[in-house]
Amino acid sequence: MRWYSVVVDCHDIAAQARWWAETLDYVIVFENDREVAIVPKWAQLEPMEDVATFREQPQGMVFVQVPESKTVKNRLHIDLAPHTSQDRNAEIERLLARGATTVDIGQGESSWTVLADPEGNEFCVLSARPL
Repeated sequence: MRWYSVVVDCHDIAAQARWWAETLDYVIVFENDREVAIVPKWAQLEPMEDVATFREQPQGMVFVQVPESKTVKNRLHIDLAPHTSQDRNAEIERLLARGATTVDIGQGESSWTVLADPEGNEFCVLSARPL
């Protein structure tokens, strides 16, 4: 088996999928009234005959519609990290300009920044990394 996807509950699946696809440089590979799936542009989209190739594929994200709103801090969240050649603060400003918000979940002084996507799902922007 492999880690296939992260599923995100939300109200506006199309908007959330497009927001995350732009954030991560992913593409939409499936969309209907109940869910939208996105994967990295470099993911293999053709059937894979062998397990090794299947296991090497990157994870996707699936956005499913739910009636309830988010009410508490996520128990699971995504960590994003810029490459060392990128300006971390500029990346954060880009996310904020696109609808992310800063969030205080009690992180105090830390080396990461906690943000929330347009529907309030928390994620972190870590310090720049070479890998």
